[in-house]
Amino acid sequence: MGASSSTNQKASQEQQELESLATSTGGLPILQKAFSKLSDPQTNSIPLKSLQECFCLTFTNPMSKISPVPECFLKLLCQLGPAIVDLFFTVDKGGVHWIEFLRGYIRCCGRMSSSVSLNTLYRLYAGTSAKAGFPSKLEFESEDDDSKISGYFMSSDVLMLLWMCWTMSWCSEFSKFSKHQAELDLPDVNHLILSAVTSCTEVSNDVNVWNCSISGLEVQLPAQKLHMWALTTVPSLAHCFTQYVHDRLQRCTTSEESETSSLSVGESSSTESHNTCLLTCGRAWAISLTLTSTLSKELLRACVTRGGDGELENLLYRSSLHGMGLNRFWSNVDGYHGPLLLLISASSIESCEGDSSAGSWVIGVLTQQGFENKNVFYGSSGYLYAISPIFHVYSPHGRDKNFVYSHLHSTGVYEAHPKPAGVAFGGTPGNERILIDEDFARITVRHHAVDKTYRPGSLFPNQGYLPSEASITEVEVWGLGGEKVKEQQNAYRNREQLFTEQRRKVDLNSFGNWEDSPEKMMMDMVSDPNRPRREER
Repeated sequence: MGASSSTNQKASQEQQELESLATSTGGLPILQKAFSKLSDPQTNSIPLKSLQECFCLTFTNPMSKISPVPECFLKLLCQLGPAIVDLFFTVDKGGVHWIEFLRGYIRCCGRMSSSVSLNTLYRLYAGTSAKAGFPSKLEFESEDDDSKISGYFMSSDVLMLLWMCWTMSWCSEFSKFSKHQAELDLPDVNHLILSAVTSCTEVSNDVNVWNCSISGLEVQLPAQKLHMWALTTVPSLAHCFTQYVHDRLQRCTTSEESETSSLSVGESSSTESHNTCLLTCGRAWAISLTLTSTLSKELLRACVTRGGDGELENLLYRSSLHGMGLNRFWSNVDGYHGPLLLLISASSIESCEGDSSAGSWVIGVLTQQGFENKNVFYGSSGYLYAISPIFHVYSPHGRDKNFVYSHLHSTGVYEAHPKPAGVAFGGTPGNERILIDEDFARITVRHHAVDKTYRPGSLFPNQGYLPSEASITEVEVWGLGGEKVKEQQNAYRNREQLFTEQRRKVDLNSFGNWEDSPEKMMMDMVSDPNRPRREER
């Protein structure tokens, strides 16, 4: 009796500790509802098959614009649910009991460091690929979540891992914003793979990063180096798995059948509207993986067409649509006081030795506030991005605070020493790291040595020490402040339009009265300036 009482007391204490950990993540109410929905009343445990189906995804019509979707990837996704249960949930004869259900959830979604979260993701990929029939080359020292990882990834493994994370993100986040919830569009993630390859290996001179085929690039990426790349470049990658587990359990608590339980791998209509935009789904997702704030969700919304006519609500300015130049740019972003993402596509053809496709690159800047018309640098924080052909992120350095410079010449105001008009980021006045001219025709990119605001690194391949000039082909600005900030901008623009109309109005009665006109007063003064005048009251 004493031993049994001690065991029950120990189990009760363990249960309280696990419930406390689940409460800290905010998931305890969902876990209680999911366990009640999935469990067998007779055994008071969740059957193995029911838990696997909760995390499982099935697919129909395997097609994609990306050439072609490997068959092994579809097998990988089909084994995702069973792999999650086998790796993180302990199954007894009767099924998964409440304590083991809590423990498995905490292993997936509990509070842990980014390094441990990524280790958990690698373990999931290794287990899923083994079940799919193509085991990875990863090795783990022990069964602990924070155990040391060794071995290597192939470049094809990185592609499968990224697509697997994208699929989990789509099911848990993207589908909430999309009207085509049953369509999974696999994005182009070549810029992320090239970033991992160039950061983890010595790239041969024969590899053309401007026009590289990932399918033909079979290189080995050491697991430890890829781990460091993920921590510095895409630290929120493991969050895709956490959100997926949380979302699938939440869907189990609803009576309606999950709308994403059956997906087709194909091209959704949202992609068609983004083919001409710089902010593709793959690029927006890559930028969101660098963030840990709510801005990541706003970026996901920016990927999806919201309006019925295909209009992108988050797009504030696009040079090919609204016109080139600082004035056109300002008329569309003025009054928007929220986070903004600026994308610039440019082409430096003179450095490409005749290859017109080799000099095209895309960079981006994320600001935490809107643009202001100032002749000095301003801002509180920001990020620089090398987006295409290779993805890199450069966070604030912490030394200087020259985040943003945006100056528009004032009309009708004389300036003895006018400041240059344009938009710039980082560096110092006259030595900006990124400088866009007033006409939005040319962009100048300088070496990171001139910049103490953002971290060092190249913004495009083969960037040298000398300033590089390029011709701008497209500029886009996306608002990431949400609907409230957009409404405030609309109210500001309506007020400005009202003031403009009022200033244009002319009082015809006063204009037609010669006695009260300033012209008559001037004529009287010229004719007899010494004549005494009595002030009329």
